Amino acid sequence: MSIVVSDEAARWYKKELSLAEGDAVRFYARYSSNSEIHPGFSLGISVEPPVSPALTQDVENIHFYMEDQDLWYINGYQLNVEYIEHEDDIRYAYMPQSQ
Repeated sequence: MSIVVSDEAARWYKKELSLAEGDAVRFYARYSSNSEIHPGFSLGISVEPPVSPALTQDVENIHFYMEDQDLWYINGYQLNVEYIEHEDDIRYAYMPQSQ
Protein backbone atom coordinates (compact mmCIF):
# COMPACT_ATOMS: atom_id res chain seq x y z
CA MET A 1 0.00 0.00 0.00
CA SER A 2 1.17 3.48 -0.76
CA ILE A 3 0.07 6.99 -1.66
CA VAL A 4 1.60 8.73 -4.68
CA VAL A 5 0.59 12.38 -5.14
CA SER A 6 1.83 14.08 -8.31
CA ASP A 7 3.42 17.53 -8.09
CA GLU A 8 0.58 18.93 -10.20
CA ALA A 9 -2.04 17.42 -7.90
CA ALA A 10 -0.30 18.88 -4.84
CA ARG A 11 -0.32 22.32 -6.46
CA TRP A 12 -4.05 21.92 -7.21
CA TYR A 13 -4.75 21.07 -3.55
CA LYS A 14 -2.69 24.08 -2.43
CA LYS A 15 -4.76 26.36 -4.65
CA GLU A 16 -8.21 24.84 -4.03
CA LEU A 17 -7.82 24.42 -0.26
CA SER A 18 -5.71 27.57 0.33
CA LEU A 19 -2.97 25.46 1.90
CA ALA A 20 0.19 26.91 3.38
CA GLU A 21 3.56 25.19 3.50
CA GLY A 22 3.54 22.55 6.20
CA ASP A 23 -0.23 21.92 6.10
CA ALA A 24 -1.48 18.34 6.06
CA VAL A 25 -4.14 16.70 3.89
CA ARG A 26 -5.73 13.51 5.17
CA PHE A 27 -7.21 10.87 2.87
CA TYR A 28 -9.86 8.76 4.60
CA ALA A 29 -12.58 6.23 3.88
CA ARG A 30 -16.09 7.59 4.17
CA TYR A 31 -19.55 6.13 3.79
CA SER A 32 -20.80 7.51 0.51
CA SER A 33 -21.45 6.64 -3.09
CA ASN A 34 -19.61 3.77 -4.67
CA SER A 35 -15.94 3.75 -5.53
CA GLU A 36 -14.29 1.39 -7.95
CA ILE A 37 -12.81 -0.66 -5.09
CA HIS A 38 -15.44 -0.55 -2.27
CA PRO A 39 -19.20 -0.33 -2.89
CA GLY A 40 -20.83 2.12 -0.50
CA PHE A 41 -17.59 3.96 0.33
CA SER A 42 -15.47 6.64 -1.27
CA LEU A 43 -12.30 8.55 -0.54
CA GLY A 44 -12.66 11.73 1.48
CA ILE A 45 -10.16 14.47 2.23
CA SER A 46 -9.73 16.89 5.10
CA VAL A 47 -7.13 19.42 6.15
CA GLU A 48 -5.99 18.35 9.61
CA PRO A 49 -2.81 17.33 11.40
CA PRO A 50 -2.01 13.61 11.56
CA VAL A 51 -2.66 11.60 14.71
CA SER A 52 -1.57 8.08 13.77
CA PRO A 53 -0.39 8.26 10.15
CA ALA A 54 0.38 4.97 8.47
CA LEU A 55 1.07 6.16 4.91
CA THR A 56 2.62 9.53 4.12
CA GLN A 57 4.06 11.52 1.27
CA ASP A 58 5.37 15.09 1.29
CA VAL A 59 4.90 16.97 -1.99
CA GLU A 60 5.23 20.72 -2.61
CA ASN A 61 5.78 21.19 1.17
CA ILE A 62 2.35 19.66 1.92
CA HIS A 63 2.04 16.52 4.04
CA PHE A 64 -0.39 13.99 2.48
CA TYR A 65 -1.30 11.01 4.64
CA MET A 66 -3.72 8.24 5.57
CA GLU A 67 -4.38 7.26 9.17
CA ASP A 68 -3.92 3.70 10.36
CA GLN A 69 -7.67 3.07 10.82
CA ASP A 70 -8.34 3.88 7.13
CA LEU A 71 -5.76 1.57 5.57
CA TRP A 72 -8.38 -1.11 4.89
CA TYR A 73 -9.71 1.11 2.14
CA ILE A 74 -6.58 0.81 -0.03
CA ASN A 75 -5.37 -2.56 1.19
CA GLY A 76 -3.63 -4.17 -1.79
CA TYR A 77 -3.55 -0.93 -3.81
CA GLN A 78 -1.34 2.02 -4.54
CA LEU A 79 -3.39 5.23 -4.47
CA ASN A 80 -2.29 7.54 -7.28
CA VAL A 81 -3.54 11.11 -6.94
CA GLU A 82 -3.32 12.83 -10.31
CA TYR A 83 -4.27 16.23 -11.69
CA ILE A 84 -6.39 16.21 -14.86
CA GLU A 85 -5.61 19.50 -16.59
CA HIS A 86 -8.51 19.66 -19.07
CA GLU A 87 -10.97 19.12 -16.20
CA ASP A 88 -9.03 21.19 -13.63
CA ASP A 89 -9.72 18.41 -11.16
CA ILE A 90 -8.20 15.49 -9.31
CA ARG A 91 -8.46 11.81 -10.20
CA TYR A 92 -7.88 8.95 -7.79
CA ALA A 93 -6.48 5.84 -9.46
CA TYR A 94 -6.18 2.60 -7.53
CA MET A 95 -3.38 0.41 -8.85
CA PRO A 96 -3.35 -3.22 -7.63
CA GLN A 97 -0.18 -4.25 -5.83
CA SER A 98 0.95 -7.75 -5.00
CA GLN A 99 0.97 -8.39 -1.28
